Amino acid sequence: MAAIVSTNAPPCRMLLGGVWRESQATQFSEITNPATGEILARLPHSTREEVNAAVEAAAGAFRAWSATPPVERARVLFRYKMLLEEHLEELARQVTQENGKTLPDARGSVRRGIEVVEFACGIPTLMMGRTAENVGRDVDSSTVRQPLGVCVGIPPFNFPAMIPLWMFPLAIACGNTFVFKPSDKAPLTAMIQARLFQEAGLPAGVLNVVHGLKETVDALLTHRKVKAVSFVGSSAVAQYVYATAAAHGKRVQAMGGAKNHMVVMPDADMSAAVKGILSSSFGSAGQRCMAGSVLVTVGDAAEKLLPLLVEEAGKLRVAPGTEESADLGPVITRQARERILSYIEKGEKEGARLALDGRRKATPKEGNFLAPTIFDNVRPEMSIAREEIFGPVLAVMRAGSLDEALDRVNASSYGNGAVIFTRDGGWAREFSTRVQAGMVGVNVGVPAPTGIFPFAGWKGSFFGTLHANGQDAVEFFTETKVITSRWEKRPL
Repeated sequence: MAAIVSTNAPPCRMLLGGVWRESQATQFSEITNPATGEILARLPHSTREEVNAAVEAAAGAFRAWSATPPVERARVLFRYKMLLEEHLEELARQVTQENGKTLPDARGSVRRGIEVVEFACGIPTLMMGRTAENVGRDVDSSTVRQPLGVCVGIPPFNFPAMIPLWMFPLAIACGNTFVFKPSDKAPLTAMIQARLFQEAGLPAGVLNVVHGLKETVDALLTHRKVKAVSFVGSSAVAQYVYATAAAHGKRVQAMGGAKNHMVVMPDADMSAAVKGILSSSFGSAGQRCMAGSVLVTVGDAAEKLLPLLVEEAGKLRVAPGTEESADLGPVITRQARERILSYIEKGEKEGARLALDGRRKATPKEGNFLAPTIFDNVRPEMSIAREEIFGPVLAVMRAGSLDEALDRVNASSYGNGAVIFTRDGGWAREFSTRVQAGMVGVNVGVPAPTGIFPFAGWKGSFFGTLHANGQDAVEFFTETKVITSRWEKRPL
C-alpha cells in the first residue's frame, strides 16, 4: 500500500500508558468507507519505538493489575459492559461506516461481542482452581490460575467490534495487560471500545493501542516481554503469526480462514434451508470465516432447492449498509472486489455453470459492491470449491449420498464450520459425528457458538491448542500453578 504523508483526514491516535497521542510515524495508510470511497482517517505505521513503549507500559502496569482481586477486576468489566450497551448504536454505525456491513448485521456483531464481555464478568469463578487433601500423609495439593503478563491482540477487518471483544476483555479480566493492534483497514470501532474501557475505570497502561502493518505485527510477535498472542485473519498469515510468535516463546492462538460446507439432504425443509443458506453465504457480503461457501446437495435435493435459492438470492438488495433495507453491503476494498471477480472468471473457465451472475445485477456506482453469485455443477478440484474467496460467491456441488457428501466436506484443508439441513435425526447424528470441522450446525446456517463456548476451528482454520472464547480462552490467558504443602503438627 502506498504511503500517504498528507491529507485532511484525521490521524488515528495511539493509546500508550493511559494517554492518547499522535504517532511520530512518517508513513500512513488511508482508512476508507467501502460504500463511498470517502477517506475516514489516516492510519499511522507506528514506529518500533512506539511499539516498544506500548509493551513497556503494559509490562509496567502488570504487577498492580494482576494483584487486583478478580472480584474488583470484574467490577470494571461490569461497568464496561454497561457502557458498551449504552453505545451499541454508535458502535454499530461505526462498523457500517468503516467495514460496510448492513446496520442489522453490524448491530448483531456488536451484540455478539458484548456476550463475551458478559462471560468475562464471571472471572472470579472462571479462574478458580482445584484442591485435593491428603495426596500423601499430611500433604495437600491445589492448583491456581495466574495471569501470564503482556498479551497482544491482532484482529481482522471483517468484525471491527466483535473480534476485539474476543481478545482484550477476557485477557484483562484474567489479570493480564494488553497491547492491541486494530485492523489496518477498520481500526476506528476498536478505538471507541478502548476509550469506553478507560471510562469504565481501567487503570492506565492495562490496555494500550498501536497501529500499523506487518512491521508493527513483527515487532509485537518478537518482543521479549510479550507472553501471548491472539490473532484472527487468513490462514496463510495465521500460520506465519503462529510460527513466528511460537519461535520466540509466545503462547499463540491463530484463527485462520475457512471453506465452510453446507449439506442439504432430500428430506430437508427447503424453505428453512434457503433462509439459512442465504444468511450464511451472503451475510456480511460473504466476508466472514463462518460463511457457507460450498453447498453440497444430496440426491434430488438440488432439484427442490436450487430454483428457490437462486430466486431468493436474486432478490437480495445490494446497497450501502446505512440503508435499513440493504441486504448486502460492499466488500472491504476495490482490490478485494477485483479478487472476487477473478474467482468468478476462474469458475467459468473451469466449467462450472453460473446459476446466478452477480456481475449482471445493477449495484451502486460508488463503492465496492458485488451482488450474490451462485455456481452449479462445481467439481471438487475447481478453485472455487477449494480456495477461500471471502466474498458473496456460493459453489454448489452434488452428491449421491451422505457418505459422498461427507467425503467432499472432509477433503477440505479447512475445518472451521459445517452444516447439515435435514429432518432425520440419524443423518444429523452421523454428520455431526463424522464431519471434520470444529463447529457444526444442524438446521443452523451459521454455527458460530455464543461466547460461553470456544470458537473451535480445526485443521487449516486454526493454529494453536486453546481456542478463543469460553473456558479455552480463560486457560489460554492464564498459567496453571500447582502448590503442594506439608504442615507438621507441633505440640501446644
